Amino acid sequence: RKPTQTQGEHFCGEFPTGWMKEMHINSHSNIICNQGPYFVKIHAPWEVLVKYADMLKVKVPFMPSDFPSSRRSKVEWLLKPFRLPEHIMNPEPDCFTTTFDKERIDFFPIQDQDTFFPPSTRNRIVYHILSRCSYSNRDGSEKERKGIKQLLSNGTYTAAFPLHDCRYWLRDECSESERYSLYHHWARFLSFYKEQPLDLVRKYYGEKIGLYFAWLGFYTEMLVGAAVVGLICFLFGVFTYKNNIWSKEICDPTIGGSIVMCPLCDVNCTYWKLSSTCASSWVRNYSIVVVIFAFSVVTLFLEFWKRRQAQLGYEWDLVDFEEEQQLLQLRPEYEMKCKHRRRNPITQEMEPYMPITSKFARTCLSSATVLFWVALIIACIIGVIAYRLAAYAAFAKIMKDSPTSQLQFVGPLITPQLATSITASFLNFIIIMILNVVYERVAIWITDKEIPKTHMEYENRLTMKMFLFQFVNFYSACFYVAFFKGKFVGYPGHYTYMFGGWRKLRNEECAPGGCLMELTTQLVIIMVGKQLCGNIQEVLLPWLRNLWGRHKAHSPGSIYCRWEQDHDLQALSQLGLFYEYLEMVIQFGFITLFVASFPLAPLLALFNNIVEVRVDAWKFTTQLRRPVAAKAHSIGAWEEILNGVAVLSVVTNAFIVAFTSDMIPRLVYYYVYRPGDAPTMEGYIANSLSIFKISDFPPNDTSIRSEKPAWFKSSVTICRYRDYRYPPGHENQYSHSLQFWHILAAKLAFIIIMEHVVFIVKFFVAWMIPDIPEEVTARIKRERYHTQKKLHHYEKCHVLTGIDSEVRYKVVLSNGTFLLILSVKYHPNHNRNSCFLPLSRLYIF
Repeated sequence: RKPTQTQGEHFCGEFPTGWMKEMHINSHSNIICNQGPYFVKIHAPWEVLVKYADMLKVKVPFMPSDFPSSRRSKVEWLLKPFRLPEHIMNPEPDCFTTTFDKERIDFFPIQDQDTFFPPSTRNRIVYHILSRCSYSNRDGSEKERKGIKQLLSNGTYTAAFPLHDCRYWLRDECSESERYSLYHHWARFLSFYKEQPLDLVRKYYGEKIGLYFAWLGFYTEMLVGAAVVGLICFLFGVFTYKNNIWSKEICDPTIGGSIVMCPLCDVNCTYWKLSSTCASSWVRNYSIVVVIFAFSVVTLFLEFWKRRQAQLGYEWDLVDFEEEQQLLQLRPEYEMKCKHRRRNPITQEMEPYMPITSKFARTCLSSATVLFWVALIIACIIGVIAYRLAAYAAFAKIMKDSPTSQLQFVGPLITPQLATSITASFLNFIIIMILNVVYERVAIWITDKEIPKTHMEYENRLTMKMFLFQFVNFYSACFYVAFFKGKFVGYPGHYTYMFGGWRKLRNEECAPGGCLMELTTQLVIIMVGKQLCGNIQEVLLPWLRNLWGRHKAHSPGSIYCRWEQDHDLQALSQLGLFYEYLEMVIQFGFITLFVASFPLAPLLALFNNIVEVRVDAWKFTTQLRRPVAAKAHSIGAWEEILNGVAVLSVVTNAFIVAFTSDMIPRLVYYYVYRPGDAPTMEGYIANSLSIFKISDFPPNDTSIRSEKPAWFKSSVTICRYRDYRYPPGHENQYSHSLQFWHILAAKLAFIIIMEHVVFIVKFFVAWMIPDIPEEVTARIKRERYHTQKKLHHYEKCHVLTGIDSEVRYKVVLSNGTFLLILSVKYHPNHNRNSCFLPLSRLYIF
């Protein structure tokens, strides 16, 4: 902030005296009131750290761990190139920890007061004080207010942040230089193949950020297997393309070239030959292989992540943290806005609470707002569908005589269907990004109106709102192509129209090979486009903003202090980590919900995540101010969302394989309707297309008045369309044939069997794999045993050596008739390191 002289006087006069008292701040030496920005450097002395470490129940080491370390792998020499130095991977010794107690301060092995509490704990304590300490004008003209956020919002301060310990490119001999170590071993892209120093990340940034990078790295490792299998299946489909019988029939001039297809739209569309779709008919039946393997990988990922999270929870002292979070860390906004008070049944202290009527009204407002925005997304998707219907006719007219169709290699691929799909996908992507920006602010606003009680509750509520919106926003177009397009078309002469028949927007049909290729196109554009935009936004925008900020703030020849350098960096927003999780969870949805249609999705996600880990590390280390450390026992609501997406993916992929691909119709034809006894797929294409007599078109149908292609002759009396209906002349002509019902029954049976088998396997695997490793359970029990033993020993020594006066113990026996009085007089020169002392007097009555 750059105030005027009068503003500066008011600023220094309005400095919270409560903070100065609480933090032991010397206003003359810590408030720098020169011309320009004013910097208040706050340092919490040892007495304050001890007080609030006790209040916040911080866990600290009390003895080295005697638990045997895990056995090193027999192939450790193979993993050596991927390892980091030991002092980077394990910056702190392995110790047993317990809750800090200022009354037992000599119980803990405090060798250096400056390093006993790690940096993340120190800055968390300082922020805890700043966010709750009250302030007011010195003259008392205004009522008392509370918290640094209030001062930031009213402009008294422009920023509040912990300082980095050094410059990231230069080691500082006077500090621990953890930022330099993180940059050198973690944040550079050339280290993409190295393991992550998660303990150092946790020590410097806190447990919450450490858990994010642990989860991101674990998720990236999971993608390796799925990416390899997906790539193998994709290459198998490419190399065996020429052995695909139904593709041969489509491309064969005597088969596909002789089949005349009915027009795909009412205006500007004409008859076409099946062979024109030869280039897009190479899709193979590898979907089921990819789906089964993907389900296995996802199930193992979710189960093993629980184990990894439990291990980190123990190593980072997060066991039982959720209860402490609920009891100790109320949001300052909740304390300030809730005027009602009631007694907490656990702590027996008065605390703020929100009446049920107010909570209900706020929940209704929130729900109505979310439903309105979801409805708005659906309306936008309907608009995109209408564009697709209208654009197809336009592209059919434009590309009918276009020279692009004569190109040697890509000419057959440039079709009205492809042009419509690509432009609609880009239009949908633009709408998605615009709605994201607007809804983000709306979601934060309505969550603030709900006034959640704790930080965890606030994040969980915002997470559910944002994910629900993002789910509908990103996946709705893919759901349309996968499950609705081509399913409600009708047949020639009796087509189904969107908005009825008054707009003449005929529902879309799928290509003869199904809608799988179009779904793949939709996924590639949205998934890859989002990842590219996200990475550019994460790298380019912070770098440009920091460059411009340094240019404005730093004048040549002046001293550029380190706190000024940190101030000119970008601040991590309150929801900064939330967006990182959201980006990855949306990606997780793409590679699980629709993996049957695009087996290369895990490979693209793997490449993106390898870059994402280092981009996020570089951004946190070099481009952002040091965030306030925060604790978290898990990844929060994201874990439940991942489980929900995994369960939903079973259903979506079963429906994609059954209804979007042609796998089930091919199997039914192969086992039931193939000609002769020889196992063959010959004749499948002709069998999958129904016949329509051109003379049966209604007189007012525009299809019979449209311009005919040059090859169309008067001898052509029938056209084909994609469906299973009886031919003209049959007693049930143009109604669904028996084969249609056989195929439908087979699809439903496949869905039921596949879902039940997958769910049974999923729950069996979840039952077989315990959420907490046995080693972690044993370590927790061993730590608690040592804690009780050491505390008992400490209390025994403390009582016997800490009192020189007479101590009396009185015990009333159960019958109430005897009284035992033990009086002990200790030697004044007794050694405190020993707990054995002789009794001087013992009276028993």
